[in-house]
Amino acid sequence: MKKVLVTGADGFIGSHLTERLLVEGYDVKAFVYYNSFNNWGWLDTLSKNKLSQIEIFSGDIRDPNGVREAIKGVDEVFHLAALIAIPFSYHSPDSYVDTNIKGTLNVLQAARDLNTKRVLVTSTSEVYGTAQYVPIDEKHPFQGQSPYSATKIGSDRIAESFYRSFNMPITIVRPFNTYGPRQSARAVIPTIISQLLSGVNEIKLGSLTPTRDFNYVKDTANGFIEISKSEKTIGEEINIATQKEISIGQLAQELINQINPKATIICDEERLRPENSEVNRLLGSNKKIKQLTNWEPKYTFELGLQETIEFFKNNLDKYKTDIYNI
Repeated sequence: MKKVLVTGADGFIGSHLTERLLVEGYDVKAFVYYNSFNNWGWLDTLSKNKLSQIEIFSGDIRDPNGVREAIKGVDEVFHLAALIAIPFSYHSPDSYVDTNIKGTLNVLQAARDLNTKRVLVTSTSEVYGTAQYVPIDEKHPFQGQSPYSATKIGSDRIAESFYRSFNMPITIVRPFNTYGPRQSARAVIPTIISQLLSGVNEIKLGSLTPTRDFNYVKDTANGFIEISKSEKTIGEEINIATQKEISIGQLAQELINQINPKATIICDEERLRPENSEVNRLLGSNKKIKQLTNWEPKYTFELGLQETIEFFKNNLDKYKTDIYNI
């Protein structure tokens, strides 16, 4: 049985990936962020039976010794631990450099010393900035339009350098906008759903014109696993994308129609990104992932939204719907 480590296993995508790896028969070690509450993030919502099958390792991705301890004895690392909120990166960029760049370096150094068989480093479609052409393939130029995206570009390039310098078995996995159950309230789909379910008739949003390419989280998790199964993906950067786009305004209207047709949208100045920082268009190419792996998206946007709405209906108490979450 293959032993794998998932960093950021307590987070949104990481918790879904951890569950999926269990179903696929992997021996899973979950790296969660150490805190004095002994909180394991979204893993705390898993059944006792599932949790009993996971080895929990509490640590801090910024600490090289803890990362090394976690990687000992594992065959593969799925490195997802990161700070991801864009507005938070505007005023606390140091923490993004420490977590996203230094954290990735810690994983790579330990994996190199321990001869780990595979390392998957998580990137983001934000590294491309606003589309200069579509669909965005892996050769698209990079543009650091926020401190967050700049640190993810840095993380990717360090990963590339370890592949090229030390011939390490590294793949950079680049999901486009992932959504679904357990997503943070600062992301756009949870923002809209949670406001609608709380009963308000005015939905506060930032800019409505940007477009996004939305992956359902279970398809994203499956993408990671399919990429890890293929030898052809080593040394590659690979998008996980649906190759379809929808504007934030269209998305909001779709959710309004499903949940509360009386609701209207108002533009909240506080939620607008600075003009040169807003990514106006994201539409990803999935040609490469389909060529190199057996991945196919299984969920339609409609079905993914239904499952997401259902989750929020049952978990609204876990979200602060009346404030702007950054």
